[in-house]
Amino acid sequence: MQHPGVLFMRMIAPLPLAWVRALGALVGWALYLLAVPRRRVVMTNLALCFPGHPLSERRRWARECFVYFAQAWFDRSWLWHGKPETLRERLHITGAVQELQGSQPTVIFAPHFFGLDAAGTAINQQSDRLMVSIYTPQRNKAVDQWLHDGRRRFGNLRLYYRDEGVKSIVSALRAGELLYLLSDMNFGPEESIFVPFYGVPAATVPSLPRFARLGRAKVVPVTARITSQGYDIEVHPSWQDYPGADVEADTAFMNRWLEGVINTMPSQYYWVHKRFKTRPPGEQGVY
Repeated sequence: MQHPGVLFMRMIAPLPLAWVRALGALVGWALYLLAVPRRRVVMTNLALCFPGHPLSERRRWARECFVYFAQAWFDRSWLWHGKPETLRERLHITGAVQELQGSQPTVIFAPHFFGLDAAGTAINQQSDRLMVSIYTPQRNKAVDQWLHDGRRRFGNLRLYYRDEGVKSIVSALRAGELLYLLSDMNFGPEESIFVPFYGVPAATVPSLPRFARLGRAKVVPVTARITSQGYDIEVHPSWQDYPGADVEADTAFMNRWLEGVINTMPSQYYWVHKRFKTRPPGEQGVY
């Protein structure tokens, strides 16, 4: 028997996008009002990263953040159960799309904007290149299976669990498969280094430059923006002379580049995550 939540997502998949987004807005407002601990996390993150902005503006971003969070969640209904032609109408890949063509080893840097799954699905559907990604399993087995199957909907994606090591991933990368890498979250102190994120020391896994070096690959950032028509997925030009000789400098560059994109859509970044949970030795927690 299917999980009731998965059944619900299948049911709403055929609905007009405006209806799905209205549902997301309603649930997002409810979450903003009721999920007080998580709202504090969002407000703390925004205060640390945008101290010069008025409190009223940060509150508006926080409200929008919860709405986008819920809308992106319900959008998974049509992303993973909608008709393929519906996805092509709603997922618009723009920018330096030629960076994803050919067979050159390529690491896609996919930061945690709420359109993350839309971007991965669009590339998986609209590109014939094989792709690999690293997957963190969910506690609920039914939801975990749904996420796993949804992300692999078009068959061109292989998922590796975070604890499986890097050997198979590097081999796939060198063979010309795209690596879809989400390396901008706090995964704890193990193997992380502290580099600035909006001027605040942030525990960051230096996996992006390391995979690029091991796979002899270029790095191509891809970001997704939620729009009223669906998603605009931008393929950015590959980073030149990257990675360099200094892993810490390369990781800090990743964060600086990400800040520039966040500044264009601050309420669409995943501020619900405790990005600064891991603190440098001797520093107090911020949450």
